[in-house]
Amino acid sequence: MTKKFNRRRFIQTTAAASAAAMFPYIRTSRAAGSLKVAFWDHWVPGANKTMEAICHEWAAKHKVDVTIDFITSQGSKLELTIAAEKLSKSGHDLVQPSAWSPAAYADDSEPVDDVMHAAIKANGAPYGIVEYLGKPKGHWVAAPAVPGSQGKPPCARISMFKEYAGLDLTKMYARPGGHSDKKLQDEWTWDKLAEVAEKCHQGGHPIGLGLGQTTDSVDWAGALFHAYGAELVNAKGDVTVNSDNTRQVLEYAQRLVRVLPKDVIAWDDASNNKFLISGQGSMIMNPPSAWSVAKRDNPSVAADCWTFASPKGPKGRYAPALPFFWAIWKFSPNKSAAKSLLAHLITRHSSERFVAASNGYDLPGFTRLRNFKTWAEVEPPKGTVYNYPPKPDQIIMVAGGPGPIHVVNQIYTQGLLTQMLAKVGAQGQSVNDTIAWAENQIKAYSMM
Repeated sequence: MTKKFNRRRFIQTTAAASAAAMFPYIRTSRAAGSLKVAFWDHWVPGANKTMEAICHEWAAKHKVDVTIDFITSQGSKLELTIAAEKLSKSGHDLVQPSAWSPAAYADDSEPVDDVMHAAIKANGAPYGIVEYLGKPKGHWVAAPAVPGSQGKPPCARISMFKEYAGLDLTKMYARPGGHSDKKLQDEWTWDKLAEVAEKCHQGGHPIGLGLGQTTDSVDWAGALFHAYGAELVNAKGDVTVNSDNTRQVLEYAQRLVRVLPKDVIAWDDASNNKFLISGQGSMIMNPPSAWSVAKRDNPSVAADCWTFASPKGPKGRYAPALPFFWAIWKFSPNKSAAKSLLAHLITRHSSERFVAASNGYDLPGFTRLRNFKTWAEVEPPKGTVYNYPPKPDQIIMVAGGPGPIHVVNQIYTQGLLTQMLAKVGAQGQSVNDTIAWAENQIKAYSMM
């Protein structure tokens, strides 16, 4: 009797411990409380409603009073809010920082290794840039958020590329069930993009690639630099901007920038969206938010949009990406509930709902969560974002990497890449002078 009792108790205890590891918040008679969360205010109309529904379903189950704030990234309001909370040691329990902030706030963030270990077991390995940004010094300080995490591939007008450049986008990157033209894909290089840009410019519908200092501009520029192997600082922290690869990028910019709209140097993250939605632009590099808004505001433009892979360079085809994260403050008064909500948000079921609500905009950070039907089904036209999630031949990257995060953070947030392109392409500065200027900037960042 004693042996049977002990074995039964052992199994029950082990099961309870496993449940606690997977769902750190276990409700008791005194566990109910309040939770304040701050999420990114989604670009895609209606996407926030799904976040509200998922959170309130979880809250009802666990008897938690949850307050949700959606904060825009325009004007860096979300990041400024998070920075203010770090300083005041008060505010929300769970916040949604982008790319570089998890490492910057690591000392004030609650470790989430337990949540991530369970999520990885269920969802597959995280992508390399997710680990690079969310796991500094060997510990997860944030988990990859689904809403907001995005790629920045080209989104172009099918009719304009065909009319002005003779390029059939739906043949180069086919619809679901179709067969993509491998020859056209191999020819889709940055040199080819410059050729297409010149032809679309002549046709009165230029492509729109921003040279401002916000994320849409910096991310596409990062793909260009990576494609030519132009690292500004290497993984060891050595300043490597003065290279032949960087010169190739800047010489290329002298050709490309002259056929971009004249005001791209002042663009923010809304500018390229408006440029496409208006019907003026033939291509931007952006998540499917511009297409999603066009469905509402200019349906004829939306029905003519096609998203496809970035151009290839001498060092490969790089897919620009910008992950968002969810982090829990150490000073949160309800960390156990925050961990439980976090574990719920990164399940496959929740992730699929987020992707559907965003018309495929959101890209989950785990390898097994990019096979949802949404990307194949949303329209018009059918298959318009089917090629949005990067395929295996694409290298997913974050602009400015792979150097030490505190240095690359400055390269990114100061818009160093786009400033370099603007100096040679729009302001007439020489390639060598631009490289010398950038080298001094990066040395200063290294000393911060």
